[in-house]
Amino acid sequence: MLDYNPLNCLPSSEELPDSDDTPVDNELQDLIPGLLKAILALLWSDSWDWFFGVDMGIYFDPDQPAIVPDGFLSLGVQRFIDEDLRLSYVLWEEKKVPILVLEVVSQKYRGEYSTKKQFYAELEILYYVVYNPRRRKKAPLEVYRLVNGEYILQPGNSVWLSEIGLGIGRERGTYQGITREWLYWYNEQGQRLLTPEERIQEAEQRRLEAEQRRLEAEQRAQMLVEHLRALGIDPESIT
Repeated sequence: MLDYNPLNCLPSSEELPDSDDTPVDNELQDLIPGLLKAILALLWSDSWDWFFGVDMGIYFDPDQPAIVPDGFLSLGVQRFIDEDLRLSYVLWEEKKVPILVLEVVSQKYRGEYSTKKQFYAELEILYYVVYNPRRRKKAPLEVYRLVNGEYILQPGNSVWLSEIGLGIGRERGTYQGITREWLYWYNEQGQRLLTPEERIQEAEQRRLEAEQRRLEAEQRAQMLVEHLRALGIDPESIT
C-alpha cells in the first residue's frame, strides 16, 4: 500500500518566499505592532506557546500568495523554532490560525474595512483590529470579534479579549522618544500595561527613591550622633 501523507506534498516555510519586496507604507505600520510585541515579550517572557508576527506573511494556501497583516498573534504555537526564527507563518505547518490580526491603515485604504475584513473572517480569525490614526468622524480603533462567521464591532476603549487574557486600546504615550497616540495592552481592570521603556524608568525611579531614603536615614543617624555627643554621651557606649 502506498504510504501517502498530503502534508509531504505541501511546500515548507523554507521553500516559500518570505518577502514580496514591497516596503510598508509608513513607519507607524512597523512601530505600532512592534510596541505591542515588545510589551508581550516582557509580559509573557516565561511563556513559549505564543507568537506575535510583525509584517510577516501568513500562508493559507500553497497555490496563493501570502497575506501580510501589519501584526498578528497566535496562541498555542512555538514561540521559538530555531535560531533562524520564522521565515513566514505557514498554516499547514503551524496548525493554528492566528487568534488576532492587526491592520494599521495607511494614507490609502487597502481593503481594511472590506476585502481584508471578509478574508480574515473566512480564515476564522477570532479578533480583527483596525487602527486608522487619521480617522476623525469614526473611532480610530475598531476591534471586531467573530460571531457566527461575521465580525461584530466591540464597544469601548480598551476592549477586553477574554480568550487572550488581555485588553487592547489606544492612549497617548511615548515610545522610542515619540509622543503620540499608540496602541497598548491592558489588564482586565482597564489599566494600561507598561512598555519596556517605562519598566526601565519605573525601576530607575524606585532605585533613586531607595537611594534617597538611605541617604536621609544616614543623615538622621549622623544628626543623632552629633546630638548625643553634644550632651556628653559617647554614641559607641550605647548598645
